[in-house]
Amino acid sequence: MADEREPQARSLAPLRRHGKELEQAILDAAWEQLIAGGYESFTIEAVAVRARTSKPVLYRRWRTSDELLHAAIRNRGTREQRTLPDTGSLRGDLLELLRAVNAGSNDLAALISGMLGTYYKHTGFTPAELREEFLGNRASRLRQIIDRAVARGEIDPQRPLTPRIVDLPMALVRHELMMTLEPASEATLEEIVDDIFLPLMAGGQRAAGHGQP
Repeated sequence: MADEREPQARSLAPLRRHGKELEQAILDAAWEQLIAGGYESFTIEAVAVRARTSKPVLYRRWRTSDELLHAAIRNRGTREQRTLPDTGSLRGDLLELLRAVNAGSNDLAALISGMLGTYYKHTGFTPAELREEFLGNRASRLRQIIDRAVARGEIDPQRPLTPRIVDLPMALVRHELMMTLEPASEATLEEIVDDIFLPLMAGGQRAAGHGQP
């Protein structure tokens, strides 16, 4: 039995890491702990074990488990690849953006899922605030796409574009993710763009290019 336990003991021994390498390992372990066990099991001790380090190492960087949780959320969000599509048309840009968001939304969906219900009650944070934590201060790609469409003449520059209208395609994709816990289908993405958003931008008329890839 001693021979069988020895490799496991070695595998769980603390690793010698320093600086940015150590901090990144802790943040990765914190995210894994959050997704694996939810907020209820998110403790400094659990993260330290998963990161193969000690609790004092974590406490020197984060005073509480909630501070560590937010650091892990911000870290995960900044690691997302966020490119801006440029197909030459509003419809093409919207579909490419929603496809990218849809394909890479597992992290955000996992974060805002029911496993964090206890966290919301404990801290008073909302899913929307956690989403902002995850995304950070990056400029909205959807806003950039719409501004570009206005410059091309696809959208009337006098058309009122409130933040809620601009966010509508993303909001509908998030709704699908939260309701089904699955990425939206291609047909759903096309429906959001062709049957809801583009007619709204065109004042109720179907936009040119509907049905084109």
